[in-house]
Amino acid sequence: MELITGFFSVTLYQPLFNLLIGIYNFIPDLGIAIILVTVLIRVALLPLSKKSIESQKQMQEVQPEIKKIQEKFKKDKQKQGEAIMNFYREKKINPASGCLPLIVQLIILITLYRVFLAVIDYDSANSILYAFVNNPMEINKISLGFMDITATGSVNLPLALITAGLQYWQGKMMMQRASKNKPVEKKDDKKEPAFAEVMQKQMLYMGPVLTLVIGLTFPAGLLVYWFVTTLFMVGQQYWILNKEKTAKN
Repeated sequence: MELITGFFSVTLYQPLFNLLIGIYNFIPDLGIAIILVTVLIRVALLPLSKKSIESQKQMQEVQPEIKKIQEKFKKDKQKQGEAIMNFYREKKINPASGCLPLIVQLIILITLYRVFLAVIDYDSANSILYAFVNNPMEINKISLGFMDITATGSVNLPLALITAGLQYWQGKMMMQRASKNKPVEKKDDKKEPAFAEVMQKQMLYMGPVLTLVIGLTFPAGLLVYWFVTTLFMVGQQYWILNKEKTAKN
């Protein structure tokens, strides 16, 4: 356990802490430093995010075939599950691949939470600074002249609501695309929804609710990171889907 904790600290926690302090040395505004760190993280995760969006698109494209399998084996759930998994293997589709970016984001979120706690208690945290990173000695917790980066609770509600709204928009954007590609079904055609479709509908609401809870519970600095991350992902998803639409036309 100590080995895992040490690896986690050396490979993720210390680099992010030093990156944040290093940027703060050049731009002495903690909020802006967090935004810049977020942008750098998102750029580094671009290939993973792109793969996730493309995986979601793949899952949507095969939904008609999945529904046919469900209809064929609707009386035998075990065979239905086996047939669907075999279909995924044949098409080389991993239905859980869209979860990987969420797991990575969660790990980074937890790490940044620790980083922000260290920044709040900076006097005891500066011992993990790299030799080439200057020690600012003191960190100003007020960003842009009004935002307390350490604040929690209702003061974060406006930004938390905006961030949750952005996350809902992101999910809705993907679902709207799926509905356009979905074959027209008869009104009396009661077919069981595919696993990916169910998960997507659940995440459409669960994601924003989780974001709202995080925004009201954790320090405002973490919410700033989540807001910029969501905004970045909405822009990336819009660009990828729009690019595909333009290519078809």
